[in-house]
Amino acid sequence: MASASASQPAPWPTQLKVSRDRRTLDVVFDNGSAFSLEAELLRSHSPSAEVQGHSPEQKVTVWGKRDVAMANLVPVGNYAVRIVFDDGHDTGIFSWSYLAELGRDKDALWTAYEAELAAKGLRR
Repeated sequence: MASASASQPAPWPTQLKVSRDRRTLDVVFDNGSAFSLEAELLRSHSPSAEVQGHSPEQKVTVWGKRDVAMANLVPVGNYAVRIVFDDGHDTGIFSWSYLAELGRDKDALWTAYEAELAAKGLRR
């Protein structure tokens, strides 16, 4: 996870809104940036140790989550939200800066994710 530089404070969310179908999280930040993050992207890039491992070599390729949805959002202090997914995954704590990073880098992350799935013969 990238950290904010000393000259630029971490973005602060002014709105978190889950779509009616529970498959998209809309995030608006106080710096004017706004992102729509698909549940599949959030699930496949969960910051949990279960997904990320404890080193880059341990990172797990999450697949088969095309239809995953968010069951709940649970505030974590004043710095993050824990997203509970309908497949039972509930250990990812998404900091505000990580949500901003996912939104900012979404296109590149999707491209890399789809390439990784294809290389491993896996499907979304």
